[in-house]
Amino acid sequence: MLSKNSQKGYSVARFFLLWSLVPLITAKGNDMESPTKIHDAEKPPSETQLDLREVVFVIQSQRNSFHVQQAEKLRKDLLLQAQALQESPPVILLLHTLTDNEGDWSILPLLPYLSSQFGKNSSWIMFLEEDTRVKLHKLHEVLKKFDRRKEWFLGKPLHDEESTIIHHYAFSENPAAFEYPDFSAGWALSISLVNSLTSKIEEEPLKSDFTIDLKHEVALYIWEDGKGPRLTGIPELCTFPEHKPRAQYCATTVSSHSPVCGQPVKSDNIFVAVKTCKKFHSDRVPVVKKTWAKRASLLEYYSDYADPSIPTIDLGVPNTERGHCGKTFAILRRFLSSHVPKTDWLLIVDDDTLIRMVFSREAVVQLLASGCKCYSNDAPDDMVLGMCLNALRVPVTHSPLFHQARPEDYAKEFLAHQTPISFHKHWNIDPIAVFNKWLLNDKHTEGLQKSTKEEL
Repeated sequence: MLSKNSQKGYSVARFFLLWSLVPLITAKGNDMESPTKIHDAEKPPSETQLDLREVVFVIQSQRNSFHVQQAEKLRKDLLLQAQALQESPPVILLLHTLTDNEGDWSILPLLPYLSSQFGKNSSWIMFLEEDTRVKLHKLHEVLKKFDRRKEWFLGKPLHDEESTIIHHYAFSENPAAFEYPDFSAGWALSISLVNSLTSKIEEEPLKSDFTIDLKHEVALYIWEDGKGPRLTGIPELCTFPEHKPRAQYCATTVSSHSPVCGQPVKSDNIFVAVKTCKKFHSDRVPVVKKTWAKRASLLEYYSDYADPSIPTIDLGVPNTERGHCGKTFAILRRFLSSHVPKTDWLLIVDDDTLIRMVFSREAVVQLLASGCKCYSNDAPDDMVLGMCLNALRVPVTHSPLFHQARPEDYAKEFLAHQTPISFHKHWNIDPIAVFNKWLLNDKHTEGLQKSTKEEL
């Protein structure tokens, strides 16, 4: 087990239940025009000597039972492939089992552990998401082409087409200049780089209190303003669906099957709470009503002003320009009261998005019974909730299908291999057009129901 560190509360908060804070921005091509080519000078002295036992696989798993099952399926598949190749089985780790610190989903705090355990006898750390599909023999061939004694950062490259707030407008003069990996395709660090990064972490402990886009921030940390290696794009690391003809050249693909999570949650078992305020009653609320609200069986609008024409309910909490913790906790208390129909699920929604947070009734019960509360009405509700849930050991689950920005802020190639459930912000877009293009279909409804079913 790893020791706990200071990131656990804030990190968990920023990855709170079903609020996607791992946006992927504009992918660079992965058309499989040619396999990876390495100059002879870069090849190891005997590239055929890389044993699969020298590759450590880390599946970026979560504690939720459904996600544990998905990770276990991937682990078993890798072991079966190794057996079929008559290779000794590689080490396969499930991220959620390595530490009690929920913050270690952010990978960087985990590197010292990986270095101490595998820094001398391994060559590569290969990170996989639960839905990544691997052709082990092809991946083996790719890794053999690189001198594992050097510092390598391998992945499928993404880049921003325009500067974005979720990356703090980094590289604003040329957003395409910086590349970061699409985790869905898998990504790898040579053990030499892992050891180097560990030394850096030990000399200067990690300071970030939260993570917004893990992929981008990991790549930035590794690059270190040019002191470290940039991402090396690997054409064989793909996000094509596994059944597509182009996938024949790939070492990794993504699952083309929707997860089977049991029967969908019925809409009358989901209570929807829309957060708004008086100044947005006339422009944002009509958008909600014209789009997704039509599909909600049980819905109420919560505001700082009672407007019978909508209608909105005044929670008695003044509007704040940021944080909104007071309003969120007022909604949680109301959910457990006799004022609303009793359901198993609560969806809290901003008036310029689809879904921000999803709670089970039991999670709300435990949260409020613990005495957790806001230190001010404008405290960041996600951080407060995350710290409280972490203290309670109530598991939180992330879904990449929920997005905190507009479709324009994400890589087209990334969105192409998923079914988005939500986007956020009406800035410089037509929100109704966005809804009709991305969210108005049965596939979207199915995705929402399945994602809800698998959570707390």
